Amino acid sequence: MNKRSGFYPRPAADGAGSQVVSQAGGLLLTETVQAVGLDRELSAALARWRLPLAVYDPAKVITDLAVTLALGGDCLADIALLRAEPGVYGLVASDPTVSRTIDRLAEDAPRALAAIHTARAAARLRAWGLAGVHAPDHGQDTDRPLIIDVDATLVTAHSDKEGAAPTFKKGFGHHPLWAFVDHGPEGTGEPLSVLLRRGNAGSNTAADHITVIRAALAQLPGHRRGRRPGRRVLVRIDGAGATHELLNWLVSQRLSYSIGFALPDSFTDKLALIPRRAWTPAYDCDGEVRDGAWVAEVTGLLDLRSWPPGMRVIIRKERPHPGAQLRITDADGMRITAFATNTATGQLADLELRHRRRARAEDRIRTAKDTGLTNLPLHDLTQNSIWCALVALACELTAWAQMLALTGHPARRWEPKRLRLRIFSIAGRLARTGRRAVLHLSSHAPWTDLLLRAVTTLRALTAPG
Repeated sequence: MNKRSGFYPRPAADGAGSQVVSQAGGLLLTETVQAVGLDRELSAALARWRLPLAVYDPAKVITDLAVTLALGGDCLADIALLRAEPGVYGLVASDPTVSRTIDRLAEDAPRALAAIHTARAAARLRAWGLAGVHAPDHGQDTDRPLIIDVDATLVTAHSDKEGAAPTFKKGFGHHPLWAFVDHGPEGTGEPLSVLLRRGNAGSNTAADHITVIRAALAQLPGHRRGRRPGRRVLVRIDGAGATHELLNWLVSQRLSYSIGFALPDSFTDKLALIPRRAWTPAYDCDGEVRDGAWVAEVTGLLDLRSWPPGMRVIIRKERPHPGAQLRITDADGMRITAFATNTATGQLADLELRHRRRARAEDRIRTAKDTGLTNLPLHDLTQNSIWCALVALACELTAWAQMLALTGHPARRWEPKRLRLRIFSIAGRLARTGRRAVLHLSSHAPWTDLLLRAVTTLRALTAPG
């Protein structure tokens, strides 16, 4: 009788392996750091926080933490993953040094965050320049504006951290507000700015939206302080952005906007006034006609005198999905939604589809939560503000790596979990030949060739010096 061996082999195991590198696929991230010059920019921006006899540059600590988050870490101590692989990630600071660095930056958080954001903007300028036709701002004009999505999320706090408060969803934690640049259907997106707020912060606080949008605009290549960006930039927000103060400010900056709009309760009585010919078939996410959905402009049916001039209101009606409950604003069994825009040209269906693609911001937030935002691990609000900047850096490194080295491959749109499973987790063996170190990546890993091509591409782009 054959002895049952089970589903898997059971080789003998020991801890005697040498020169073996786990997470060798993180080479894609370190090469991205050098290609966009983030290491040099951060080192220059954070020079004032480097102590005279310090061994570790604060910029190296910050970059290491960003790489750690991109690889799947969610606390400062996870930097040990990099510390164990000096052949790939260099010398990494000890846990006490990392904590002291964060504390030192948090003591002067506004200035430290401004320095980090300055370095991010400089690195973004180079990244988009290297990307060429694949950059988000390529071919940007009033008809094809660069799109900034603004959205908030809730981050649960499991202890009494500074700034944590009850949330509108009966939880407890923080309510950060984010701004992302949309890479379009061919790519993903990258964060531009974040404002860490108390858990009870309002969803439609205009001042917070203006703060985040201003910081986002400052991150765009070519932006100049005091210069209005104009209609070449479109700001998309859900209904939380439909405030007079925010819309007036957007108009004062000559920005294009597409904002969720709450119709008055009495509007259902006016639906019957819309002639049948005014309804246009709506599009699905692929730009094809959506069965059972229509759009129409209702600007003339609303009293918009208190709103900015040039504002248009477009509504969508559709049959609810099977099982969906009707809302009080629905009429005749049709779901009614609306948005406001100052875009004067274009088909209604195209404008409505453009607004509905604002849902990509929720994908970006989910990505951020997969990259360290699920939990704010520190206590002070200033410390966690630094942490949010680290999350933004980690998301940007991933997005830049995809934009520069994975264009033309489905990996351009892979989210962090898939990147970690397929690329970052590839193992290798570090060998030395004379004075040269060689990382031998696993030959049987399915995506080793993709990683090698990406690294080769990034090294061809790396800035000298």
